[in-house]
Order: sequence, then structure tokens, then C-alpha cells
Amino acid sequence: MTNTHNVVLAHSPFLGPASLKPLADQLNARGVTALVPDLRRAVTDPPVHQRLVSEFASAVPSAPTTTSLVLVGHSGAGPLLPAFAESADHPVAALTYLDAELPTPGHSWEETAPAALVDELRSQVRDSRLPPWHRWFDADLLAGLVPDDALRTTLIDEEPEVAAAFLAEPRPEADWAGPADYIQLSRPYATASARAAQRGWPVHRVDTHHLAPMTEPATIADTLLDSIAAVAP
Repeated sequence: MTNTHNVVLAHSPFLGPASLKPLADQLNARGVTALVPDLRRAVTDPPVHQRLVSEFASAVPSAPTTTSLVLVGHSGAGPLLPAFAESADHPVAALTYLDAELPTPGHSWEETAPAALVDELRSQVRDSRLPPWHRWFDADLLAGLVPDDALRTTLIDEEPEVAAAFLAEPRPEADWAGPADYIQLSRPYATASARAAQRGWPVHRVDTHHLAPMTEPATIADTLLDSIAAVAP
């Protein structure tokens, strides 16, 4: 990959920048400028999607203006990538979906998520906020994905209190006609990666887990750089 692109890593609305910081560190160590905007303050009140796009746009100008951007969306940040690209003042060369949901313009999170999960989250809403992400599943699962106690504690401590209204908000209508690719890390995203392939996007698969950008950043950096080199040379 040449140095003509900077990489902006967008974390899930349900997580914080620490989920992608190790990956950014790996990219920076290899001479690729990588930014991880902190989007957490945008998710606490509605309209969450609009606030997220504004927060992202305000963070991107820290990138040098002489370079184009590759936007990488992890997990729930995927559906926002076209809107992020539309909001950026810099030229965007490509979008990369990293074990992420795909855009569903005009449709909400709850329309695309499993009904059982939606019902479970709705039952746990307190003070118009959703439960922290790590409480969505058995605690042993997170410990298995992130066995390092300090790393796991950092991940949990950064989880924002997402406004419950986010579940029903229509996703942005923004469209993207430029290059895009998909990197699948875990089995739950097999359907998304298959849909990406149907769109003609390059798809790369790494046999690991959803939080690998945090626990296996060198491996994910290798794949991401190869992917970007192919889709945005």
C-alpha cells in the first residue's frame, strides 16, 4: 500500500475507540496514518445516527488534507460508512467493512437484527438507555474473546450508554458508489460477507473472532493493508 491514503477506523456505536486502537497502532507502526475518532458522546441521546455522522465529520479534519481516506467500519459502524464518507471534507478512496453490518438505508437496526435479541434488549432498557454491550451475552464469552484482564476491563469501561431510540431510528439514506470491500472475522458475519460478495466486492476471510482488531491487531493489520492495496491502490 502506498502512503496516499490515511485510514480512519470507526468503532461500533456500542463500543469505544479502545476496540480498534491496537489495530491503529499496528498501522501507524507500519507507516500508515490511522485515526480512531471517539464517537461515544454521540450515542447517548437521539437522533443517534445524525449525531454520529456529525461527530465523525468533526473528527476527520485532523487528517492531513493532502491525502485521501479509506474508511473502515467495525461491527455496527458498517451501516454508517456511506454517511461518514458523504460527511467527510476529504476525498474518500474506499470503504472497508470489518466484520460489520452492511448499510440498510432507511431501515432501522431493529428491522435487521434477530427478533429475539431486539426483545431482550428492549426488556433491559433503563432510563431510555440500552444495557452495556458486554451484558448482551454470557460473561464467559467475552472473557474467551479477550482473555487479557486489563484489555477486557478497558473495553468494558469504554462501553457507552446508548440511547434506546437508536434501535428504531432509520439508518441514513446516504449512498456510496465507490470501491468497497469486506473482511469477515467471525461466523455471525458470514451472511453479511456473502451479501458483500454478491455486490461484487472483494471479500477476505480471517478465521478468528469479532474483537480480533483488539486482540490480534498484527494479523488484522496485514489483512486490512492487503485489502486496501487491492481496492484502493
